[in-house]
Amino acid sequence: MPTIAYLGPPGTFSEEAAAAYAAGDSSAHLLPMASIPAVVTAIETAAATVGVLPIENLLEGSVNYTLDLLIHETSLQILAEVVIPIRQYLVARPGISLAEIEVLYGHPQSLGQCRKFIERCLPGVATVASLSNSAAPVEAMADPRRAAAISTRRAAELTASTILARDIADNLSNVTRFIILAQADAPPSGDDKTSFCFGFREDRAGTLVGALRELAEEQINMTKLESRPSKAVLGQYIFLVDINGHRDEPRIARALERIAEQAGMFKIFGSYPRWVGA
Repeated sequence: MPTIAYLGPPGTFSEEAAAAYAAGDSSAHLLPMASIPAVVTAIETAAATVGVLPIENLLEGSVNYTLDLLIHETSLQILAEVVIPIRQYLVARPGISLAEIEVLYGHPQSLGQCRKFIERCLPGVATVASLSNSAAPVEAMADPRRAAAISTRRAAELTASTILARDIADNLSNVTRFIILAQADAPPSGDDKTSFCFGFREDRAGTLVGALRELAEEQINMTKLESRPSKAVLGQYIFLVDINGHRDEPRIARALERIAEQAGMFKIFGSYPRWVGA
């Protein structure tokens, strides 16, 4: 029976991603963890078979905490990816109407993503930051005032909240990409991605261009490039790259080998099937 660790508590978007990954496997057990590092530790100690971590949001960009863990703190590999839509709901205790709301609970990112709805439909209502989208409805239900929350559908069900409004985010196309971490990555599927990072010992003109040229020469499509501080020297950076293809493919292997020869540090996070779910 596979155990899938995720950033809890139940009712979060991470739980939705874990459920999407486990779809079709009735034996899978979902294990909520208190933090992103706890998810990693659960896999490393075999308390969980795999783990689900957020890595990129359409509006907010990359999840730097996850990236830094991949770079500096774990040798776990990316086994798969899952992309889920971020749907926001306005919920409250049964019997409370939209016009009666006095205070609104929400995760800071959710409050920002639903700014237009809040300004237009809840003008003047006080907002309170919550630790997660699942904590927000719990806090609203416990507030003696006429309180509401921005919530996931799952969290609304768990707290028996009433849904007052659906899809209240400013951008209805918002999605989050999650990675599935495991002890090893996936074999070639025919439609794969490879994620890796590299850095240089010294800052010289043309070093980054030289590394990326290796991808171009092998006609490898790069789908993502970003940087993170090395955490070793001020002004020194680690470059993170996603490319199309599996690292076992000869042309991918050749390019990665040549990049590794140029780099001061080089690390492959894994090769895994590209997400093609609904």
